[in-house]
Amino acid sequence: MAEHNYVGQVGEKLAREYLQKNGYKILEHNYKTRYAEIDLVGEKNKTLVFVEVRTKVGENFGSPEDTINKSKLKKVLWNAKSYAGFKNWQGPQRIDAICIVLKSDFSVVRLDHYKNIIS
Repeated sequence: MAEHNYVGQVGEKLAREYLQKNGYKILEHNYKTRYAEIDLVGEKNKTLVFVEVRTKVGENFGSPEDTINKSKLKKVLWNAKSYAGFKNWQGPQRIDAICIVLKSDFSVVRLDHYKNIIS
């Protein structure tokens, strides 16, 4: 397995644990459609939350926030609409990002949760 895949898996596990500790019910992990993949789908306070997880080891070559571009957000938005339609979701929904920076030993430097990144 390539190291970046492993880093991504570590980040998604950390994000899932963080969300669960903060009262989110995880509904899906790596939900795929023909548009793209949503890392995590959760629910909290009757709001459907789609979470894009970005993880990097160190920030020498930019932050995880730098990797979230318009093209990526467009794909996530299409995927979220597809999921909500498929599940016949009628309530509120939003798209969040969790950005994680790890040390080389995979310990967490920081984990930031950005809510409602597409308004």
